[in-house]
Amino acid sequence: MATPPMLRVLERELRVYQRLWRALAFTTFAQPALYLAAMGLGLGGLVNAHSGHVNGVDYLDFVAPGLLVASAMQLACTESLWPVLAGVKWIRHYYGIVATPIRPSDVYGGWVTFVGLRAMSGSVAFLAIAALLGAVSSPWGLLAIPAAGLCAAAFCALLSAFAISQDTDLSFPMIMRLGVLPLFLFSGTFFPISQLPSFLRGLAVLSPLWHGVELAREATTGQITAGAALAHVLVLVGYIALGAVLGTRTFTRRLAA
Repeated sequence: MATPPMLRVLERELRVYQRLWRALAFTTFAQPALYLAAMGLGLGGLVNAHSGHVNGVDYLDFVAPGLLVASAMQLACTESLWPVLAGVKWIRHYYGIVATPIRPSDVYGGWVTFVGLRAMSGSVAFLAIAALLGAVSSPWGLLAIPAAGLCAAAFCALLSAFAISQDTDLSFPMIMRLGVLPLFLFSGTFFPISQLPSFLRGLAVLSPLWHGVELAREATTGQITAGAALAHVLVLVGYIALGAVLGTRTFTRRLAA
């Protein structure tokens, strides 16, 4: 049976990553762990000394799943902008790929799948460190890994669809500073969104990051329920599906021209 074309694209990206992962190890594995140590242990010690808990759990338990998913989101956003534009503007290897029987939609699907898997690989190490620090109190915590992968894929699906349509990267830093950074800070990563003004709470709930964080946090703290988990998953899958519609269109328009 012939290998599906999208999996051939995924294979190509995995082979490239196999050669580069050592250079990327710090941002993939070490940087999130440092975030966890600084925010969970350092700031967490002050929070616990002052209030005792956040939403009924220690601050380390609260912030660890948030940082896990937020780190996956940041990785996905970075990988969905400059590398995608490089494929059509600077390195232009996407044109070589579509010169074969592989379609632009396969290039798009393979890249989104790769970014989701890469985010999950980083989440494995992060979750292991969090568990060693005592921030994972339930065996359901393993579900935080696919939650991070879904969240990363949701962002990648949307941003890759946008990036392929651009001729320069001038808008990319603005997206990171005015879009990704506020989401990182105000989507329930560091504190409950109930602390936000009501109009900001509504915006936070629309964010894929909030749904990913809540799904991971419910898993690591053992407070997961089938209904809530299903709702979060459906929202994330909905964003991926929306991105797939847009991405198939923009990749085809750019690469088939």
